Amino acid sequence: MAPMIDVVFQLLIFFMLTLKIIPLEGDFNINMPLGQQATDSPDIDIPPIKVRLTANPDGTLAGVTMRQVSLGNDNLAFDRLNAEVGNLVGRRDNPFLDDLEVEIDADYNLHYRHVISAVSACTGYVNPQNGNVIRYVEKVKFAPPRRPGT
Repeated sequence: MAPMIDVVFQLLIFFMLTLKIIPLEGDFNINMPLGQQATDSPDIDIPPIKVRLTANPDGTLAGVTMRQVSLGNDNLAFDRLNAEVGNLVGRRDNPFLDDLEVEIDADYNLHYRHVISAVSACTGYVNPQNGNVIRYVEKVKFAPPRRPGT
């Protein structure tokens, strides 16, 4: 019995000495709220900016609609969408800017490139003079895809 206990302790010491401790992968910095903070303004629930993308049966873009207003079905529709979101967001010192979000509702068979174009148009643009990125909206969510005609 004694030799078996000796072997167990030797194995235990061997594994303790050969263990390499590595840092955890990923960023686990989590900032938890400290508590309820008093605010001067009441919490306002801002509805998302709804963008509807409809598709033709072959998956091409049939139309872009924002706030029940059609923006067209050509490549300039995304430029119009960008301008409309820019007008809606307003100035950069808008107090509700961090709370704004866009909800993209796309048809089931719409080509993915049109969805990406809509996301790009809603989130901002690149200033042509200096190449800086101007952000409109940081939060984008997607409605469940719908089949055409529903």
